[in-house]
Amino acid sequence: MRLALFDLDHTLLPIDSDYAWGVFTQEIGWTDPVAFKERNDEFYEHYKAGTLDIHDYVRFATEAVRLKGPDDAAAAHLDFMHSVIRPALRAEALDLVRAHREAGDTVVIVTATNEFITAPIAREFGVQELIAVELERGPDGWITGEIKGVPSAREGKVKRVEQWLGARGVDWARVHSTFYSDSTNDLALLERVDVPVATNPDARLRAIATQRGWRILDLFKRA
Repeated sequence: MRLALFDLDHTLLPIDSDYAWGVFTQEIGWTDPVAFKERNDEFYEHYKAGTLDIHDYVRFATEAVRLKGPDDAAAAHLDFMHSVIRPALRAEALDLVRAHREAGDTVVIVTATNEFITAPIAREFGVQELIAVELERGPDGWITGEIKGVPSAREGKVKRVEQWLGARGVDWARVHSTFYSDSTNDLALLERVDVPVATNPDARLRAIATQRGWRILDLFKRA
């Protein structure tokens, strides 16, 4: 198996979809424009610094969705896709994913953003395989605000890819793997694959990639 793994935010997208969803909920009146923005900005700074408590963040980030319920959440996400995500899609990223798919590679998006936000985005890229933060669901079938299983963040991305491979009866030794990412938050998975590609890298990852001789790919400017 030839495996092409892609981070999502700032790698295939020039924006952070998780943060953008938070901004969107402010704009549609689901969250307090002052208090929510303050906490959302604080969590985002922790993410960039590699100090994010993802369980606390997911509780915060999914609270409005949980309270609104599945019907309102689905309608809002359709609007989010139309007004925020589709205008942010870049031909260079779509072409890169398509090239791997047409070459016969198995394409997987591996993201630390939750599945509610990212599943429709993965479909926009024509990607069927998504490893995202899975959300626990209660007896009513709706999300609880908690994470199910291992969150696909930092070292957890390696574990989740290993679980994905194991479910298909293979392991790292039986695949040729490439991983595209912009951030040192993904250093563990970049170090695990056969071909790490620093894509639109932040300054820290660019320095590491340069030092280690990794490929550096600038698909577009970071937003």
